[in-house]
Amino acid sequence: MFILRNILFPLQQEFKHRCKGDERGVWFVYTLLAVITHFTSSRSANLLRCLQTLFGLSLSQRRFYIFMASSKLPWSRLWKALWSLIPNPTTKGRLLLALDDYINPKTGQKIFGCASFFDHAAKTNQSSYPWSQNVVSIGLLKIVKGRWACLPLTFCFYHMKKTIEAKKARLNGKAPPFQTKFEQVVEMLPGISAAFPGTPLLIVTDSWFGNNGLFKPMRKVVGQHTHILSRLRVNTTLFALSPKRQKYQLGRPKKYGDKMGNAATLACEFHKRATTYSVNLYGKQRDVVAFDNIMMLKTLKCAVRVVWVYRRSQWVALFTTDINLTVKQIIEYYGARWKIEAGFKEIKQEIGSIKSQTRNCHAVTNHLNFCMMAATVTWIYADHLDHTPQRSYAISNRAHFAFSDVRKLITKNALDKDFVTVFPGPVNPTQNSFIKALLRMVA
Repeated sequence: MFILRNILFPLQQEFKHRCKGDERGVWFVYTLLAVITHFTSSRSANLLRCLQTLFGLSLSQRRFYIFMASSKLPWSRLWKALWSLIPNPTTKGRLLLALDDYINPKTGQKIFGCASFFDHAAKTNQSSYPWSQNVVSIGLLKIVKGRWACLPLTFCFYHMKKTIEAKKARLNGKAPPFQTKFEQVVEMLPGISAAFPGTPLLIVTDSWFGNNGLFKPMRKVVGQHTHILSRLRVNTTLFALSPKRQKYQLGRPKKYGDKMGNAATLACEFHKRATTYSVNLYGKQRDVVAFDNIMMLKTLKCAVRVVWVYRRSQWVALFTTDINLTVKQIIEYYGARWKIEAGFKEIKQEIGSIKSQTRNCHAVTNHLNFCMMAATVTWIYADHLDHTPQRSYAISNRAHFAFSDVRKLITKNALDKDFVTVFPGPVNPTQNSFIKALLRMVA
């Protein structure tokens, strides 16, 4: 209960300097709790019912919808305040940032940010170009109570150039300027870097973002302390390190050594020299066969450490510009990258971002901010617990607690009769027998 108060109170304080700040601060905090509450999706109507029935807020429908569509919510300050509350954000002295984008399917035709985006993960019975939003997101990878988790930090909506030129995308009545996904990421990273000054950044991403389109401008804007960890394409050509300059050698020194071959041919060549490593991968301690070498990569124009990981009949090549990383760290950190995909599922399906049909640009942005901030608050709460949460539903090969287990603990504390005395806000709600029975059913 005190953990929840210590997380929410700094967020409420960000409204103190604004007009009607005390009232709006209470609305914000309890709306965040309503999103976390595990027995309802985060549709606006459900959130209003939760605020009125469970938390006892005297809030009309009109005022709540005006609040949810407000353009004056201080999200930048709220996110910075929340970042400062993350306990031990670094891993081995580095800030591990997972980068990826996802689509959020919708049904309404006039929803902000929607277009027919390509879905590379669509099944055979699904459309390859669903009507959806494309969200570029950055999350923090860290170990929470013995398991990897991804804490959302920031996001932005991607608009296709043809959509902007057709004037189908509107932000405050104007067409937004076109930005590539690389440009959007480079625009978001300085804020995160400034919140953690002096901390090296390691961007963990898939092969789509793992190229010079991101690396070069990221280094230019954020600094030389930023590195990238990604997957190598099978046809990427690798070179040896530049030879040492000989005495009295004429001409400029070579930047690259001899051509070694592409990732596929080198994988076959290095297989016999691979070594077995014990790595914490996907929640278990596993034995992984791998081989590493430092080589030159022309696509990034720098030296990288390449790690070939061999499975029974397949292999995968990983690379990083942070040469000081060990083989175990490279494999473990890239394996943890999958948690951003699990985080997208938690935000879309468990919290219910996919079910919201808000249309106004500010309402859409505020709603997604609430959903992502709720996920981050949930993981921060789990990290502050004295004991590891127990898993409610046993699943084979999964021993760690789930995201929903932490949401249930937060719901239990938020609806406790003593929570209002610890965290003053609305009047103490009066729950009838039906609501109490409902809470027992979903617990």
